[in-house]
Amino acid sequence: MRPLVGHGRVTERGGAVSAPVERRWAGGAVAFDRRAWVCDDATLDWTSPSHLIVLTEAGGTGATEVRVDGGGPYAGRDAPGALSFVPAGVRRRGSYRRADLSYAALWIDPALGETLSGCAGLSAPQAFVNGEDPVIAALLTGLRDAVGDGIDPGAAYVEHMTALILLRLSALGGGPPPTDAGAALSRRALARIVDHVEDHLGDDIALVDLAGLLDMPVDRFARRFRAAMGVAPYAYVLERRVRRAERLLGERRRSLAEIALACGFSSQSHFATAFRERTGRTPGAYRAEIAARS
Repeated sequence: MRPLVGHGRVTERGGAVSAPVERRWAGGAVAFDRRAWVCDDATLDWTSPSHLIVLTEAGGTGATEVRVDGGGPYAGRDAPGALSFVPAGVRRRGSYRRADLSYAALWIDPALGETLSGCAGLSAPQAFVNGEDPVIAALLTGLRDAVGDGIDPGAAYVEHMTALILLRLSALGGGPPPTDAGAALSRRALARIVDHVEDHLGDDIALVDLAGLLDMPVDRFARRFRAAMGVAPYAYVLERRVRRAERLLGERRRSLAEIALACGFSSQSHFATAFRERTGRTPGAYRAEIAARS
């Protein structure tokens, strides 16, 4: 059970781990890993250059003991819904007995985190072991479900999710709330973003690139965009992709796979899922309706 990122030592007795489901975004700055793990006894001594968030999805351990440098020891059990966070560069030492669980883990390069957070007063997140937070758990679960369905949610979604997680971790550590939370983008700024999205729907639109157009930190841009449009930037991009797909489905010369690519979806299955969620029918059924009407 070797962690995906970092270095150290792991020893196990009676261990078995499923093939990991791994994904990476932003040039590897964000990495996702999901596994099932069974083990009689294991010890771990590990340090990672990335922040680590781990969610226990199902199952648990008979006994867990963990010590994170700079924090107090933890003694208890892993259980469904338990959430742990270890900051980048912090040593983690743990022992586990009678493990039979599945977990999802997210690694975040702190350099990317600084770019995404953009809050001068953002406090350094503090480590915790087997705590609870429904917001972070829901974000990780959503990413897990998308990856499990073979869908790549795209750079904008992952960057927005990463910024939300880091802001949440800071808030849990007593950090100050972000400034200008209720301010909306100006009409001119919003028009610039809308035009850029329309011109690049076929590309992998990154949240950091949209924020860069306005020379604005990502978290501030996301808040102000939502205040202006009523939806998060990645949700807006997905909506515009579906609307363009509706128009292209009327062109019989294009296959569904070609339309998915032209509209910036990561795959035809991602296209079908997003289209059905927003229109109530599959792309094929929508095309058949257009043909019947004409």
